Amino acid sequence: MAEVSDNNRYGAEEIQVLEGLEAVRRRPSMYIGSTSSRGLHHLVYEVVDNSIDEAMAGYAKHIVITLETDGGVTVEDDGRGIPVETHPHYGKSALELVLTVLHAGGKFDNKSYTVSGGLHGVGVSVVNALSEELEATVWRDGKIYRQRFQRGIPLGSVECLGETEGSGTKIYFRPDPQIFSTLEFDYDTLQHHLRNLAFLNKDLEIVFRDARRGKEERFHFKGGIVEFVTHLNRSREVLHPEPIYISGNRDVGGEGMGIYIELAMQYTDAFAENIHTFVNNINTVEGGTHLSGLRAALTRTLNDYTKEHGLLKNGESLSGEDVREGLTAILSVKLPNPQFEGQTKTKLGNSEARSVVESIVSEGLAEYLLENPSVAEQIVKKAVLAARAREAARKARDLTRRKTLLESTSLPGKLADCSERDPAKSELFIVEGESAGGSAKQGRDRRFQAILPLRGKILNVEKARLDHILESEAIRNLITALGCGIGNEFDIERTRYHRIIIMCDADVDGAHIATLLLTLFFRHMRPLIDEGYIYLAQPPLYKIWKGKKEAYAYSEKELEALFEEFGDNANVQRYKGLGEMNPQQLWETTMDPERRVLKKIEIEDAIRAEELFSTLMGDAVEPRREFIFNHAADVINLDV
Repeated sequence: MAEVSDNNRYGAEEIQVLEGLEAVRRRPSMYIGSTSSRGLHHLVYEVVDNSIDEAMAGYAKHIVITLETDGGVTVEDDGRGIPVETHPHYGKSALELVLTVLHAGGKFDNKSYTVSGGLHGVGVSVVNALSEELEATVWRDGKIYRQRFQRGIPLGSVECLGETEGSGTKIYFRPDPQIFSTLEFDYDTLQHHLRNLAFLNKDLEIVFRDARRGKEERFHFKGGIVEFVTHLNRSREVLHPEPIYISGNRDVGGEGMGIYIELAMQYTDAFAENIHTFVNNINTVEGGTHLSGLRAALTRTLNDYTKEHGLLKNGESLSGEDVREGLTAILSVKLPNPQFEGQTKTKLGNSEARSVVESIVSEGLAEYLLENPSVAEQIVKKAVLAARAREAARKARDLTRRKTLLESTSLPGKLADCSERDPAKSELFIVEGESAGGSAKQGRDRRFQAILPLRGKILNVEKARLDHILESEAIRNLITALGCGIGNEFDIERTRYHRIIIMCDADVDGAHIATLLLTLFFRHMRPLIDEGYIYLAQPPLYKIWKGKKEAYAYSEKELEALFEEFGDNANVQRYKGLGEMNPQQLWETTMDPERRVLKKIEIEDAIRAEELFSTLMGDAVEPRREFIFNHAADVINLDV
């Protein structure tokens, strides 16, 4: 047997036990996803979820969220207040247990909370662990209590501050700069999330304050998810003025343990479906059994209706895609013991949820269609047109099927492919303009970089069905070059490049072309974004030089710093297009992996992304004008 040196010993003394919340601080991404902006905002969601659970239980009516001037956040509700008495088993206050022990909470036995979003008991304790400072104030049993923490460690026991008449909980926390790469909370991100929560809880008022800017908004929607759907469709033409609303409850576990569902849905003249599902107010972005139940109910009910009324030819039927075309829907399910996939809660696994949703929606929708024949006619007409377009698209797709490597000569003629055949090591630059495409082809590293030039702007797919989309030669070339297909034939495993880089001019036209391409990927190749394959290149705005010394600036702030470094008499060139750079400059500034800057396209909030594409690329003018007006201050130094 080989002799083991002391340096390679692996014994009992090498086994570490992380005490308290140290595990969270060592591996924060396991609990909040990342330590970037997304994880930072997740802290707020975790604290707010506790207050929302109090509202769902019927104890809280108001929640106030404040972005403080010191970089912290305060979340206050008028619920029952976290218990403060000493726990009989642990010998410390319940408040301290909730804030310092993972999996400590009142949501495991369905007694304190019949339904809740924070099911794992790790939310607020994780926030405490990742905060430089946290202060909990509780109004309960006629008293005011407070306890303070630093990086998850109590700075003392719970103290009584006096008497009060009300009840509730206030959590103030300031994220730890040792953990997070950014400490700046984005108002729009939080505003969107909080507004959605208000839509889902029609009896709740949410107040959002930004002390940094002296701004306050109040969200209270008595119409609930019906108003939610109306809000989502403000940039679309609707086929019927009022959303269809269906609700119902089923007892599935005895002892009054039921599943309650609400559905609001409205058809529009759009071609993409826009369905969002929630379980106990948690946005299940990956769907799950409840979404499967909804889809099955829609397909079956509309097919039954068309057959009963002779609206389809013999042998014809509507597919799921057909009946969901142009549909905007919000499905909210509340159930006592949801089984989510992981702490991020993005997919529901309860099998009983499917049957309950399918049953309630089928009954409610069938009844609605019988009582509203004019609306039913509009819906069915759109679905039938979608079915015929689907068949036309199937024929058009035959022209864009991915070829094998032995048939690589069928790739688009304008594509300058790379020699690398491993998709994970290959990247495709989609380049605006023939001139820039020529420079990119000359400047690239041919081993792993492919170039596909685009002439002009591609079709706006937000306003077109798939059959029309596939009539576009530029889009067919792109689909063929990527190799992954489109629509129901999309297969991400066949993608020929795992880094797809949109490279456009740094001006208004370039931004428009990039947005058109992103709309195509979002609507018809969404997994490419979800898997992190899509990037935006960041070409420089300026070149500055003096004598033989030169540098590039990618922002106004960088340009100012370079002016200070170069001193007087420095020369500046403003790049208005990629074609103004020679191949060597384009390589050095925008394509060289060692020096370039790329922005990965990620979807942090699917509903917000959906609204953005509908607003910017849809037919409605007024919402787009309003968006541009509200965000004009964020857009600077674009040549018009």
